[in-house]
Amino acid sequence: MPKNRFPSARGRRHGAPSSVLRRASIGGIVLAVLLAVAGLVAYVTRAESPAAPKATPAPASSSTSPSPAATTHAGVAVVAPPRTTDPIEFAKAATKVLWTYDTRSFSQAEHMAGLKRWMTDEKKYADWKSVSDQVPTPVLWSRMHDNGQHAGATVGEGHFPQAFKTALAQDPGAITEAYVYAVTVTGKQSIAWKGSGAGAESRSTTLAVQCRPDRDCALVGVLPNVAP
Repeated sequence: MPKNRFPSARGRRHGAPSSVLRRASIGGIVLAVLLAVAGLVAYVTRAESPAAPKATPAPASSSTSPSPAATTHAGVAVVAPPRTTDPIEFAKAATKVLWTYDTRSFSQAEHMAGLKRWMTDEKKYADWKSVSDQVPTPVLWSRMHDNGQHAGATVGEGHFPQAFKTALAQDPGAITEAYVYAVTVTGKQSIAWKGSGAGAESRSTTLAVQCRPDRDCALVGVLPNVAP
């Protein structure tokens, strides 16, 4: 498996105090729905985790039989969000976007701008830091571009974590202030670069998604740990 895989939010260090406080604020919103469920209370009270290894670009290969290229978004850095009020449907689409990129055709800034379109416009709830942490830095993106790296994703199943369902059943009204849902999604990501590539790797993530009854869903953030 190549060491150049798209960085994951899990295992990253969130060193800046302001970042921790911001993430704690968003965690409090989810906590209003999830109550005192241990797995997601960690979003507020978690200790800083060890920094993930830096991703490095794959070397160009002279192979004449490259792995099949991952499917990417044709013509746009990031596809537009779907118009839906279904949090699971939206979370599955958002996960595919988060696991898909094309450094051959788009700059890091273009990719980030595309992701921002998926975010809730309610600044009180939006955790942009947790989403931008999924994207390589401009310097790393440039190195990946030099090697033609790109990735595609297939999304399988999405569901509300059991802890979320239990908490919501105990207090159905808790969600009506922010309408923020926790959704866990599983799928596979495939990475390819000049002359080579990696097979599909299974992945999973838990997203916070806002779906108010009178508007389409939007992304709130990416939780640092996967909730079963």
